[in-house]
Amino acid sequence: MSQKKDPINRKGFASRFWERKKITKLSKEEWEALCDGCGKCCLNKLEDADSGEVALTCIACRLLDDESCRCTQYDIRHQFVPECIVLSPRNIDTHAYWMPQTCAYRLLWEGKPLYDWHPLISGTPDSVHAAGVSVQNRTVSEFEIPEDEWEEYIIEEPV
Repeated sequence: MSQKKDPINRKGFASRFWERKKITKLSKEEWEALCDGCGKCCLNKLEDADSGEVALTCIACRLLDDESCRCTQYDIRHQFVPECIVLSPRNIDTHAYWMPQTCAYRLLWEGKPLYDWHPLISGTPDSVHAAGVSVQNRTVSEFEIPEDEWEEYIIEEPV
């Protein structure tokens, strides 16, 4: 596996800054650096209206690149997917429940440590794929599956 350039800037930060700063005190750049690049937040989810339980499917947003696990139009994604969430320290409280169980944003919000495979710890963006935690080459496009069949594509977490 050849190491690719990390599209997220993870250089120049204080060592293990996420352990010493409150989530609400992170800079925009520190916040972005927390993304592990797993791609799971870009999977379509099903939420039970009665229980509130959220299930991941392997059905990806139309903008997710299945190989890199990155949004192909990140900076202008709302032009294509207006309902895409812009996660921030200000709204993590209302969105953490549906975030993937291994997501750094959710883990820190829950007061838990990051996993050793997280790129901020491992030093490489490929570690999330090598650990088998990403959705790399495991998704189907939302255009291929009718919405009334999404329940058949539920996957267990962590992937």
